[in-house]
Amino acid sequence: MRQGYLLWLLLVLPALSGCVERTLTINTQPQGATVLLNDEEIGTSPITVSFNWYGDYRVQCIKPGYEILETHRLLEAPPHDTFPFDFFYGVLWPGQIIDEYEWTFALSAYQPPDRNTLIDQAQQMKGKALRDLKAPLPADNASR
Repeated sequence: MRQGYLLWLLLVLPALSGCVERTLTINTQPQGATVLLNDEEIGTSPITVSFNWYGDYRVQCIKPGYEILETHRLLEAPPHDTFPFDFFYGVLWPGQIIDEYEWTFALSAYQPPDRNTLIDQAQQMKGKALRDLKAPLPADNASR
């Protein structure tokens, strides 16, 4: 009888223990941008996703008519999700902990480059490429 009670406790206790639910919401101004998180498309803003790990995230927001936004953001772990407290709150705590984060990114309207500036830059690059082709090889590369 006592062994059955102990077995029942071992099976039921983990189901009653809490967990940590982590969500990240990404907004853009204007809304409707395609959002990539660590090079994985997660949806269109505003978008809410679950995550397991804190740390540095690469964020890309793409919307026609706007500059592509590429940046990094750091999600820092709260105290209850750092050693040694993470075991207590993630396994033994009887309730559920909800960590919600929200990032908002402002997108800039696309500005087409000036035609003359592009032509000048192309001519400069062409001149540099031609000079590099005419330059003699360094002595250590000439024998190879």
